[in-house]
Amino acid sequence: MNQFQNILKSLRRHPIALGSIIVLGILYICAIFADFISPYSYDNEERTYSYCPPSKIHFLDNSGITWPFIYKVNLTFNKFHGRVYKIDKTKIFPIKLFVKGDFYKLLGLFSCDYHFYGVEKEARIYLWGADSRGRDIFSRALYGARISLSVGLIGVVISFILGLLIGGIAGYCGGWVDNLVMRICEMIMMVPGFYLMLALRAAFPPNLSSLQVYLLIVFIFSFIGWAGLARVVRGMSISLREREYVLAAKTQGLSNMAIIRRHILPHTFSYSIVAATLSIPGYILGESGLSLLGLGIQDPIPSWGNLLSEAMGIIPIKFSPWILIPGFLIFLTVICFNLLGDAFRDMLDPMFKSLKKD
Repeated sequence: MNQFQNILKSLRRHPIALGSIIVLGILYICAIFADFISPYSYDNEERTYSYCPPSKIHFLDNSGITWPFIYKVNLTFNKFHGRVYKIDKTKIFPIKLFVKGDFYKLLGLFSCDYHFYGVEKEARIYLWGADSRGRDIFSRALYGARISLSVGLIGVVISFILGLLIGGIAGYCGGWVDNLVMRICEMIMMVPGFYLMLALRAAFPPNLSSLQVYLLIVFIFSFIGWAGLARVVRGMSISLREREYVLAAKTQGLSNMAIIRRHILPHTFSYSIVAATLSIPGYILGESGLSLLGLGIQDPIPSWGNLLSEAMGIIPIKFSPWILIPGFLIFLTVICFNLLGDAFRDMLDPMFKSLKKD
């Protein structure tokens, strides 16, 4: 508890880390309540609004300042058969709060059809524009955050539990156990991570459901992520097993697993927290890469990776630059996790603290 309190005190002196926590907290809250916050379901489409630009929200009309509203837009084509969206200023649609829309289950438990904001069904509101099938990118990005953000957290939790246990056992026991575990770690680590992900994903049948693909991606990340941590924890365990409190625990008759669980692994948590925080961006980028290549989450289920699949050509980017917004969300999340990991290293690493003071 004292260490946790020290972390909270140190966070107050790290405005960048505090800002990163706030941004990540907003992203995760939006992902959890994506059904309610987004105006449309992830698969709600209107082909006549294909690549519709972001809706312009207006606060002024002929009478002055008024409640926010949008104008209706109509699709036309120019002489080169290119899409042109013209604003019809004769039709005004106020932005309403807590409006009825697509049905969903809030938190997977409660049936509901109310959304935080929206407009009448005669028009559509696109805060971040629409994709090629007229689906709201803002709504799909919120739904996609559930996949991309949760894959990082769940994958890191599983791989780091494995890394801590396996590394602690190998370092404490030594001998043939240590040699066997380290050779397995070296075999996993010598293959580049992304190519190993592609090979593992290609080994499974392509006609899997979205849930099966999601669980498969978590399994792949957990399989390739534990080896690096296990090697570091093993080295720390070798030095910790000779400490006086470990020898005292042995004389009291504690089992090896109890000693590892109570006296070895807790002393590696400071490193593990930093390493876990810095590893999450790699998991997010890995899932995005697999989905971008068509090996991860498949359309219509959104993830930040497959949302970027429409930005694979220069022409869509030139005429519809808003399709790059999911890439910005990936960039923002990765930067926040890296800044947070650096802050945790400053707070938890005593050697780094002493070097910084000097």
